[in-house]
Amino acid sequence: MLRALRHRNYQLFFGGQLISLIGTWMQTVAQSWLVYQLTGSAVLLGVVGFSNQIPVFLLAPLGGSTADRYSRRRIIIATQTLAMLLAFVMAGLTLSGRVQVWHVFVLAALLGVVNAFDIPARQAFVVDMVGREDLVNAIALNSTMFNGARMIGPAVAGLVVDAIGEGWCFFANGVSYLAVIAGLLMMSMMVRTRVPLPGTALASIVEGFRYVKRTRPIRALLLLLGLVSLVGMPYTVLMPIFADQILHGGPRGLGILMSAIGVGALAGALTLAAKKGIHGLGHWVALSATGFGFSLILFSLSRSFGLSVALLLPVGFSVMVEMASSNTLIQSLVPDSLRGRVMAVYSMMFMGMAPFGSLLAGAFAHRLGAPATVAAGGIVCIAGAIVFAWRLPTLRQETRQIIVALQAGGGEPPEEMTGEASALTPRNSGNHKI
Repeated sequence: MLRALRHRNYQLFFGGQLISLIGTWMQTVAQSWLVYQLTGSAVLLGVVGFSNQIPVFLLAPLGGSTADRYSRRRIIIATQTLAMLLAFVMAGLTLSGRVQVWHVFVLAALLGVVNAFDIPARQAFVVDMVGREDLVNAIALNSTMFNGARMIGPAVAGLVVDAIGEGWCFFANGVSYLAVIAGLLMMSMMVRTRVPLPGTALASIVEGFRYVKRTRPIRALLLLLGLVSLVGMPYTVLMPIFADQILHGGPRGLGILMSAIGVGALAGALTLAAKKGIHGLGHWVALSATGFGFSLILFSLSRSFGLSVALLLPVGFSVMVEMASSNTLIQSLVPDSLRGRVMAVYSMMFMGMAPFGSLLAGAFAHRLGAPATVAAGGIVCIAGAIVFAWRLPTLRQETRQIIVALQAGGGEPPEEMTGEASALTPRNSGNHKI
């Protein structure tokens, strides 16, 4: 389960990111509560989410091209430093009592610009630290780290906000970035000779989109991921409404609810980390997307705080398995020369669709209420999972051929392999089971 941690560079990355992500989750919860306290508006909660995530949708392709052209470690050091400065600015405004809603919007948008370059570089950097042999395990451990922080950060944030206010959560987040920056600076990286990308930056971006378009297993995974991000994931934007108006838990209740999602997601990540190889992950994607939809519907019907906390466990578990399994499969099908650009498209689907979902969720919650909005999202997730499961048998042979080609040559599979689609769960094919 911990195979990737045998690499010293990944140990440094893992430890620094864990500390930093705890701070990030503290800021996420504190920011939602701050906006809700300043405005009381479901619509503006959605607008803040939109402001933070729309830059990822617009700029991630440029970030992916940058990650394939330049040192990924240096890119991450730069983005983490900028994110730290933004957190300190937010802390200063809040602690001085001068913060206004438009400040939150602007800083959230600037952080989104930073994330548009950070996420593709960070996703693609994993293989630089551990190599292809431990890539699957490293992705699962990244999810474990992310959700361990998701379990701790919101709970701490709820206590801090209730005791001394949101500003100190923002300050703690700023300090936490020092850990990941220090870890990155301490790494000893092999000197990799990067083949210069031919043509312009625009041409290299288009090349990444073309690869995704013609590689049908990747395209199918990304379409389902984008749907889940659009209609399902915005339930987190509405969580302050559930905590305050529906379940009457206040800021502490919000922290507990968000932590429950993290506990479930951590269990999902550990389940994936214990898995050897990628055999059957296509079925995991379909089943977990279905489970996510059903769990959202049940959560939307609950009016008991304890029951709602319990129902958020399978919500977190299923969405983490769906997203981490998709990430693992996609990275297993991508040549290193295109990894940054394909992971940029992944970022667009994972985070870039969320701003549109946040706006839709805020608007529908304003008219229909938060429970009905969350339930509707769950229904659409189930429908998307059914379509993906129906197409799964047709994706078998292509996936197997791409894996064999990458393992044999380490480069991009021949274009003829990306015509007729086959399955993410092929029949026994020796060592190339998916």
